[in-house]
Amino acid sequence: MQWRLVPEIRDCDDRPPAYVARVEIELINTGSELLLGRILNTHQQWICRKLSDLGYSVSRQVTVNDDASAIEVAVRDALGRSDLVLTTGGLGPTCDDITRDRVAALLGRRLIEREEVLEQIRGYFARFGKPMPNRTKVEALVPEGAIILRNQHGTAPGLAIEVEANKFRRSQTPSWLIMLPGPPRELKPMFLDAVLPLLARVFPLESPFHSRTWRTTGIGESLLEEKLTTPLLPWTQAGMDLGFCARVGEVEVRLSASGTDAPARLEEASRTIRAELGDDVFGEADETFEEVVVRSLGQHRKTVALAESCTGGHIANRITNIPGASAVFLGGFVTYANDVKSRVLGVSESDIAKHGAVSEPVAREMAEGARKLAGADYALGVTGIAGPGGGTPEKPVGTVFIALAGPEGTEVRQFLNALDRETFKFLTAQQALKMLFKRLNALGDR
Repeated sequence: MQWRLVPEIRDCDDRPPAYVARVEIELINTGSELLLGRILNTHQQWICRKLSDLGYSVSRQVTVNDDASAIEVAVRDALGRSDLVLTTGGLGPTCDDITRDRVAALLGRRLIEREEVLEQIRGYFARFGKPMPNRTKVEALVPEGAIILRNQHGTAPGLAIEVEANKFRRSQTPSWLIMLPGPPRELKPMFLDAVLPLLARVFPLESPFHSRTWRTTGIGESLLEEKLTTPLLPWTQAGMDLGFCARVGEVEVRLSASGTDAPARLEEASRTIRAELGDDVFGEADETFEEVVVRSLGQHRKTVALAESCTGGHIANRITNIPGASAVFLGGFVTYANDVKSRVLGVSESDIAKHGAVSEPVAREMAEGARKLAGADYALGVTGIAGPGGGTPEKPVGTVFIALAGPEGTEVRQFLNALDRETFKFLTAQQALKMLFKRLNALGDR
């Protein structure tokens, strides 16, 4: 098979594709730092998610350290079982980056220095006005016959190799080995731009696969399933798969189906889901809640300000992570100490003395003070007990009061988030954003 190199993966050859019902895929993550717990292995989640959204599934995932025999054994075993093997890490210039070398040895292929890769590496350093370290030249060594996957955000290219039939397993069809760099900012664009087109060309599925994911907040997984099972029965009985995935403050609903009519069926199901869940649905696919709230503020031409105590600026951080937030977010006040609540936001000292800093009156005055100071359409005020100490029988650890002030008046809600401090802050922010989201939805087309 003759393939063009760098990066025209879509134009591999002129043979008609051989459609497949299922592809056995295995993922191998390399790196001693993963097994030492020094960094979190996010590749498994991200790659598996991207593949499953297209109808492919990973049957096995393993992590091995930077040891020559461990890498060789893992790759050999995987090629003996699977149609496609993906490896991450071990393609860089340091002494522990040995995946490229061990794979070449395993497959019995020479490493050849590719001038076009070397030129790309030189260009990368030139863009930043830095000299190229001599050691980096090792990244231009490519196993004979490998496809080069250009790295637009780093120096080490990815590599794709067609492994001849019967070399490691009893099969009349070749398997594929794809090696990806470890850094996420390099791996993710390469996977989307090069690996997925290659996968679609080499292993096209027999029937078109489609899926949609709806993201919800403020409703538990069990109640969500209870509310949707009966309304979605016509679709699940017709072969559509329904699944739920819960995480802190959110539950995802996923529907998938194969066939040319799947998009139309999914659209009908979408209307049912939104009708049943209302404001509990905030978005689809990978949209974050803060992204949806910022967009909704912009669509309604409204602004927001924040007064945070127990969340310590976490809500502001989430909002300002979204591009374009400056058009709708006017400012925030982290008023941790009681006297700052009074001096900055105008919270009544007598109310603090009478009701406590964690109370409905204080949350209300925080929101109203922030709205007035910033001149915003809306403001959120948050005060609570993050713990692990500070609770009382009347106000246990996890008690939170959230106020939303706006032209329609001020609403205050009480929650109990008895969790670790980090999770407490995230869930409290989620609840505050949900209050604002519902208020904005109530505006309709106004």
